[in-house]
Amino acid sequence: MCGIIGYVGDADETLSVLLDGLSNLEYRGYDSAGVAVGGDGLRVEKRAGQLDALEAALDDASVAGPVGIAHTRWSTHGPPTDDNAHPHTDERGRVAVVHNGIIENYRELRDELEREGVTFASETDTEVVPHLIARELRGGLDPEAAVRAATDRLAGSYALAVVVAGTDALFAVRHDSPLVLGVGDGESFVASDVPAFLERTRDVAYLDDDEFVRLDDQGWTVTDADGATVEKEIRTVEWEAEQTGKSGYDHYMLKEIHEQPVSLRQCISGRVDELDGRITVEELDDLGAPETVQFVACGTSYHAALYGAQLLRAAGIPANAYYAHEYATAPAPVSGDDLVVGVTQSGETADTLSALREAGGRGAETLALTNVVGSTAARESDHVVYIRAGPEIGVAATKTFSSQLVGLNLLTARLADRGVERRRDLVDELRGVPSDVQAVLDESNAAAVVEEFVDADAFFFLGRGLDYPVALEGALKFKEITYEHAEGFAAGELKHGPLALVTANTPVFAVITGDGEAARKTLGNVKEVEARDAPVVVVTDGAAEAGQYADHVLKIPRTDERLTPLLANVQLQLVAYHMAARLDRAIDKPRNLAKSVTVE
Repeated sequence: MCGIIGYVGDADETLSVLLDGLSNLEYRGYDSAGVAVGGDGLRVEKRAGQLDALEAALDDASVAGPVGIAHTRWSTHGPPTDDNAHPHTDERGRVAVVHNGIIENYRELRDELEREGVTFASETDTEVVPHLIARELRGGLDPEAAVRAATDRLAGSYALAVVVAGTDALFAVRHDSPLVLGVGDGESFVASDVPAFLERTRDVAYLDDDEFVRLDDQGWTVTDADGATVEKEIRTVEWEAEQTGKSGYDHYMLKEIHEQPVSLRQCISGRVDELDGRITVEELDDLGAPETVQFVACGTSYHAALYGAQLLRAAGIPANAYYAHEYATAPAPVSGDDLVVGVTQSGETADTLSALREAGGRGAETLALTNVVGSTAARESDHVVYIRAGPEIGVAATKTFSSQLVGLNLLTARLADRGVERRRDLVDELRGVPSDVQAVLDESNAAAVVEEFVDADAFFFLGRGLDYPVALEGALKFKEITYEHAEGFAAGELKHGPLALVTANTPVFAVITGDGEAARKTLGNVKEVEARDAPVVVVTDGAAEAGQYADHVLKIPRTDERLTPLLANVQLQLVAYHMAARLDRAIDKPRNLAKSVTVE
C-alpha cells in the first residue's frame, strides 16, 4: 500500500497526470514513490522519500507514452528504499506492476521463481507479480491472459495495475483492496481513491472483488474472474476537486476541523424534521428491530463505536463495540436476529470488512456507517448509512468522527423508536449542533493553553460515560500528530494503576459534561491528580462548575447530554492540532500512518 494511479490517454500528458495523481494521494501517507510510462518501451523511475525526490529524478528526461502507472508506498514488506519502491518489474524490464495489499503466499512463489533462476531486486511481496506475468508471456500468452494467469496464483489482498512494454493498454484487478475506475473524455483512469483523478473526471465506477479492467485507446472493459463482461454503473462524484484543497488553511487537518459545521449540516439534512420532531433515515426504512447490536471498527471509528454502543444501551437495546481485527478472528456469538454495524470512514478498512463478512456469513444483518459512496463496505452490507462528511484529506480523522457521532444518534433514534415527543428534544439539539461547533471554533483558547505544556513528559485524557470515548479519541489525535506520549482512560480507572504515572509534569485533560453522577465522580478524579501536583485542563459545559478545580478551562456550549461529547471532541482536536503546530510536526502526514488501512 498505499496509493495507486493509472492512466491511458494523451501520450504527452501521461507523466503529468501520474505525478498530479500521486500528489493528490499524498494524504494517504507514504515513504516512497515511483512511475512507469509505457508504449513501445517502458520507462520506470522510483525513489525513497517524498514525491519531490521522484520529480527530481525525472527532470532531465523526456518521458512520454500513452499508458502509465504510479504508486506511493507505505512499507509493509521491506524498508523504504529505492529498490523496494513501486513499480516493480521483471528482470528484462518488460512488465511493470504497482500493488496495494499483501500477497500472503509470496514466500512460496518467490522460492518457486528463484528455483527457476529468477533474481529478485527487492525485499517486497509485490515483486513476485511481474515475474509471474513475465513467465506467462514467455509461455506464449498475450498480456491480458498473462496478467489473469498470474493473478490466479496469488493469495491475500491486492489491487494491481500492470503495464507491458509494446502494449498500449493497462490491466488492473482487485481482491480485498479498493480500486476505482475513472471515465474521462478520451482518457481513462484507475486509482485507489477518487481524488487521484478528480481534477480530470468525476465519472467513476467502483470495481468489485475479482473484477478485471482493461484500459486502452478504445476505452475500458470490465470482466469477471471467468472473463465475462460486467456492466458497471457509472456514478458521478458529487464533490468538486476544489474541496480537497487547503482553502487558505496551513493544513488540511485545520481546514477539516473548521469544516465540521458544514459537514454536520450535511449529515442531518433531510433526516431531522424540526416541525414534527421526527428523525427519518430513509436508508433504514427496511431495517427491522434487532435483538442486539454489535459494532465493529478500528482506531477513531472504534471510539465512535464505543459511543454508539453506549447510546443504544441507554435506549434499552443491548449493544457492544469490538475491535474489528479481534472480532474477525474471535467473533462474538451472533444470530439472524442481530445487527452488526461496521463503522468505517473509508468503507475500505480491511479489518472491518473482514469482521462484517464474518458476521454476515454467520447469518447476522450487516450495516455500514461510512463516508464513501460506493465503497466496499457500502456495497457488501445489507444496509448503509452515509455520514456525508465530504472528502477528508488529513490522515488524522476529524470531521468524519463528528459526523459518525451524529450518524450514530440517528441510528439510535431509528432503532429505539421512542416516539415523536421523546425525539423532539434530540431533533432541536441536533439542528443546533453545527452552530454550537462553530461557537467552539470561534471561542476556543486551546492554542494558548498548550503553550504551557510544550515540555511536558506525557499527557493524560480522562472521561466517564459518553465522555470516555471522547477522552480516548483526544489521546489518539494527540499522539498521532504530536508524537508525544498520550493516554486516554476511563476516569474511574485512574486510581487502579495509572495514578502512579501522574506527576507535576503530566497534564491531565478531563472531559466533564453535565452535572450528573458521572460528572461528580470525574471531579473526584480531578482532585486526585491535583493532589499529586498535576496541572488540570477541564473541557466542560460548565454545568458541574468543574472550572473551579482546573488550571485551565476549555468551554463548550450546553446541549443534550448525548451531544456534548461531540463538542468536547472539537476542543481536543484543537489541542492536538495546536500542540503539533507548536512542535512543527508533519500534521497532515504523520509518520508511519496511512489514511486508510487496507491490509490486515
